Amino acid sequence: MTNPPDSSPQSAVGGAKDRFWIPRFWDGMHFSGWMRLLARNRFAVAPRRVCMALIIAGLGPFHCVMWAIQKLLYGRQIEQTEIREHPIFIIGHWRSGTTLLHELLVLDKRHTYPDTYACFAPNHFVATGRFIPGLLRFLLPSRRPVDNMAAGWERPQEDEFALCNMGIRSPYLTIVFPNRPPQEQDYLTLKEVSGDALDRWKRGFVWFLRCLTFREPKRIVLKSPAHTCRIRVLLELFPDARFVHIVRDPYVIFPSTVNLWKRLYRDQGLQVPRYEGLKEHVFETFSRMYEVFEEERELIDPARFSEVRYEDLVKDPLGQMRRIYDDLGIGGFEAVRPALEKHLVGVAGYKTNRYKISPEIRAEITRRWGFYVRKYGYSSQPAQV
Repeated sequence: MTNPPDSSPQSAVGGAKDRFWIPRFWDGMHFSGWMRLLARNRFAVAPRRVCMALIIAGLGPFHCVMWAIQKLLYGRQIEQTEIREHPIFIIGHWRSGTTLLHELLVLDKRHTYPDTYACFAPNHFVATGRFIPGLLRFLLPSRRPVDNMAAGWERPQEDEFALCNMGIRSPYLTIVFPNRPPQEQDYLTLKEVSGDALDRWKRGFVWFLRCLTFREPKRIVLKSPAHTCRIRVLLELFPDARFVHIVRDPYVIFPSTVNLWKRLYRDQGLQVPRYEGLKEHVFETFSRMYEVFEEERELIDPARFSEVRYEDLVKDPLGQMRRIYDDLGIGGFEAVRPALEKHLVGVAGYKTNRYKISPEIRAEITRRWGFYVRKYGYSSQPAQV
């Protein structure tokens, strides 16, 4: 299925093939967690995706054994690991430039981050991360299909996928069963999650960060759009955390996010997606995210917060990165500048997808996201070509 005219990239991706053997985000899920997810969704797997579901289930026992080995070898040390330098959280809506900012901040040798393998195998990456990624390198594409950015087991990745593979509930599980109602929406903001459920989320999240710190004892840089509306909980866990908020033209964010979910539903889901209600889901999720963010951003110490526009970051990456370093008070910009310059030369030819939206969709974005348009200085009028 191609994207509709009101939200299609000018260079649309081609139809996905059901290559059931290529890695999926869920390949590292614990067997019991995978079976619980299937059961909650009544095993509503499309016939053409059954092989994918069976492969993920078949990998489950391996992950259980590796988890037990890691616990035996390193469990006590991980539990005793102290996260001395609280993380830097990159926040902002999907497709707002969080990946770009993540790539730039982790060039600093003082920082560490969850890589793709750690997020695919969060239950045992400490024990297996030195040999399995090399064996599986040929399975990953060199570029992300959704936006042509570099991909690889060692590349920075969203920690939300690690939580999914640890059996922790997440709105990202909607991707697995896209034709059913959106999954675990309470876990987007965590505001309606309380008691034992919230404690389990906190314990799992901190345990994963302890594993990262044990592997490499440095300040962790995390990127997950969902964290944008979890500020209160994150500060409860890490009072000295720093936050970088990135914003982007909402008339680009909307079609790009629709395209993102379409691609993920198609490539990562166990159903052949119908995309029913997808546009409304994007509209509502954005509004909900920023309603909570605006309530909770006041909890952040201004000396530990920076805000940047994607357009400014692309236009003047070194100047904006210097300002972010100054805003966060972490120093050391000149030491990392050569690495930034080298990286920017390497990505100089990168071009983003371009989108056309109908006047009706533009008007709806203005109506529903007008607060964002006004606050961050974007124009509601189409750009003149």
